[in-house]
Amino acid sequence: MATKIRLQRGGRKNYAFYSIVIADARAPRDGKFIEKIGTYNPNTNPAAVDLNFERALYWVETGAQPTDTARNILKGEGVYMMKHLRGGVKKGAFDEATCQQKFDAWKQTKVATFDAVTKKVTDEKKAAVAKNLEAEKKVNEAIAKKVADKKAAAVAAQAEAEAAKTAEETTTEEAPAEA
Repeated sequence: MATKIRLQRGGRKNYAFYSIVIADARAPRDGKFIEKIGTYNPNTNPAAVDLNFERALYWVETGAQPTDTARNILKGEGVYMMKHLRGGVKKGAFDEATCQQKFDAWKQTKVATFDAVTKKVTDEKKAAVAKNLEAEKKVNEAIAKKVADKKAAAVAAQAEAEAAKTAEETTTEEAPAEA
């Protein structure tokens, strides 16, 4: 039986969520599978992968053929790196401890890269929020200035009207006195 490591689609419309499964090559995409070894969520930045590393390594070493996307996920998680290092152990190039040490060093660089990407995305979001707040602050200041100018104009117009009214009253009061 030819086995494949592939993605089984789930989630709703326009929001895909995948299970990483081992399935017979003849089975339909979302049909019967042998084993579920993880999940893949491409909707987050960076994409979230939850993988049972030992089972994935077992199936790759057994000969299960991954699809292109599944292969990229497995490479990103280090399954193929460990398979390569275990091949070196089988050939006698180095021992199991060196194999694990090399894998841990590779994993450290991978985690550092992941953290850098996450930090960059977070910093970009903070910068965008700060930029939006600054733009909103400028708009609010402009609106406040317009409102203050209108209030000042209204107060000036009211004072002018009151001055004209008092001037009119004084002229009307003086006019009968002259007569």
